[in-house]
Amino acid sequence: MSAATVSKVDAGPQRVARRVLVTAPAAEIFAIVSDPHRHHELDGSGTVRDGAVKGAHHLAVGDKFTVGMKQYGLPYKITSTVTESQDGKVIEWQHPLGHRWRWELTEATPGDTTITEVTETFDYSTAKIPLVITAFGYDKKNGAGITATLERLAGRFGS
Repeated sequence: MSAATVSKVDAGPQRVARRVLVTAPAAEIFAIVSDPHRHHELDGSGTVRDGAVKGAHHLAVGDKFTVGMKQYGLPYKITSTVTESQDGKVIEWQHPLGHRWRWELTEATPGDTTITEVTETFDYSTAKIPLVITAFGYDKKNGAGITATLERLAGRFGS
């Protein structure tokens, strides 16, 4: 896998995951993905609205944050709760309907902090109504959004 190539990851049933290599230390990437005020900088789905965020700039387990979104021309807000956070390694939050978004960062080569393997996962195995996700094609739509997001992330660092 080259640095700018986003690849599919088999993360198990009812999970959509993609991975990319980014030429940047995990701490720099984590600073963006763990700050909901910066999510619009990476959003490849086109749904996250700039400046419409309430919550901490550095998320920790239990934190709640609200992000202004827009789909099909309609604005709305989503309040999520952080379910896991390991500084520089993992950040995960859960939406009110139960599905989760997860970012995992690891050194591509142990001991080399200049290239980070970044995996983003949309996990709807915990969703309250997982059939709605597939019935409306959100699994595929979110897969495309994750790919675009990771491409933006890699491009940001010149990967």
